[in-house]
Amino acid sequence: MSQPPYPSWQPWQGHSAPSMLASHADRERAVDVLRAGYGEGRMEQDEFERRVARAYAARTVGELGLLVADLPQGPVPQSASYVPVPTVPRTFLPGPRPQTNGKAVAAAVCGLLCVPTMGVTGIPAVVLGHVARGEIRSRGELGDGLALTGLVLGWLSTAAWALVLVLLSVVSVVAS
Repeated sequence: MSQPPYPSWQPWQGHSAPSMLASHADRERAVDVLRAGYGEGRMEQDEFERRVARAYAARTVGELGLLVADLPQGPVPQSASYVPVPTVPRTFLPGPRPQTNGKAVAAAVCGLLCVPTMGVTGIPAVVLGHVARGEIRSRGELGDGLALTGLVLGWLSTAAWALVLVLLSVVSVVAS
């Protein structure tokens, strides 16, 4: 079997100490990196298949490192005192979680405070809720439920105060 022309397929030339033997997990990590590289179009299918076959046949971590050295995830650096640490290539890690909108939290708090403050925080809850929902849609943030809670409680409080004012007006007109 002839060697391909790129340097990652050169035979492993270990350091003065023998290279550490590869575990099944080491081989699977290398294959995961190869799959990611193939999925990104960094190698052709026949090259991918050859590298995967060599990864499963590899005896040392150094051989695996050479198979993935030219890919973005690259080899996992190994220190002299090897402690197995599970590493996951960046490709397979979850993306960053979006933040919760602060105005949505404030809207929910104002909405919940409507009862103890006798409706004073109703209008701020409505304003903050509408602003927060707009920001959540445009920025892709979390907290839509909080903003909606503030809106509903704020509108209920405002409607209750409006009803009280109408009733007081009607009573004052009837009484006079």
